Amino acid sequence: MITNLNQIIEAVKSKGKKRLAVAYAEDSHTLGAVSNAVDHGIVDAILVGNPETIKKICAEHNIDSSKFTIVEGASDVKCVEIAVKMIKEGEADVLMKGLVSTDKYMRGILNKEYGLVPPKGTLSHVTVVQVPTYHKLLTVADVAIIPAPDLKQKITITKNVISVAKNLGIECPKVAAIAPTEQMLDGIQSCVDAAILAKHGDRGTFGKALVDGPLALDVAIDPETVKTKKLESKVAGDADCLVFPNLESGNVFFKACTKFAKAELAAMIVGAKAPCVLTSRGDSEESKLYSIALAVLSAK
Repeated sequence: MITNLNQIIEAVKSKGKKRLAVAYAEDSHTLGAVSNAVDHGIVDAILVGNPETIKKICAEHNIDSSKFTIVEGASDVKCVEIAVKMIKEGEADVLMKGLVSTDKYMRGILNKEYGLVPPKGTLSHVTVVQVPTYHKLLTVADVAIIPAPDLKQKITITKNVISVAKNLGIECPKVAAIAPTEQMLDGIQSCVDAAILAKHGDRGTFGKALVDGPLALDVAIDPETVKTKKLESKVAGDADCLVFPNLESGNVFFKACTKFAKAELAAMIVGAKAPCVLTSRGDSEESKLYSIALAVLSAK
C-alpha cells in the first residue's frame, strides 16, 4: 500500500513511461515538475506552447529544454486543443494543464468534436492529500469541477475516489460521505444523500469498499471524537476517502490543508478517456510532480 506521495513516483517507475502532453507549458512550476518527471523516468514530455517562451523559462531555471518535444501553440486555447487532440489520436497518454486557466482547459476536454468525455460520461476531480497531521493519505472529491453534485453524480464521485484509492493499494477503502453532522437530519440534503450513499455501499454498488454517512469531518478523521460521541462505524476516525457534498466545502478543505497544514497533494480529472492532471496554477512544483505520477499510475 502506498502511504505517502513519494511512493507514487517509485510505484510508477516499474510501470514504464507514459507520454505526457502539457497544454500551454509556459510557467516555471509546470516546467520544473515535468522536468523532474522526465528525470525520474516516468514520462516522455510533449510541451505545447510558444517555443521561445518555453526555452527562455527553461534557461532561467537551469532546465535542459532538449529533454522535451516542443510543439508550437499560438494561444492558450489553441494549446489545449492541440494537446487534447494528441490524447484523442493516441499520440499521448496523459494530459496536463500548464498556465492555462481551468475553465479553458475543461472546455477543451469537454469539446464535443475533439474532446475526451465518453458518451454520457461524468468527469470528477480527485485529489490525494498528504496532511502532516493525518496518519495516511486522504483521497477526496470533488474540489474543482462539479459545483453542486446531485445524487447520481455523487455516486460517480464515490466510485472515482474508490478507484483512485485502490490504485494506491488500498484493498477496501473506507469512504466517509461528509455532511455538517453525523446525525440523520432529513432537512439537510447532504445528510440524506450521504445516507443513501452508505446504503449503496451496503448493497455492493461500490464493490469492495466501506461507505458510511452522514459523517461530520471531525468524526470521519479523528478517533478521539468518535469515542467522545460514542459513534459506532467501520469508517469513522480512519477514513481513506472523503466525498464532499459540494464544491465549496471540498475546495475550502483542500486549500485549508495546503495553506494551513502545509499539505502536499496530487490531483487529476477522472472519467475522461485518459487521466488529466488538474492542479491550481498556484500549486507547488512538488504537487504538480506528484499529480503527474498519480495520473501515470492511473493510465492504461
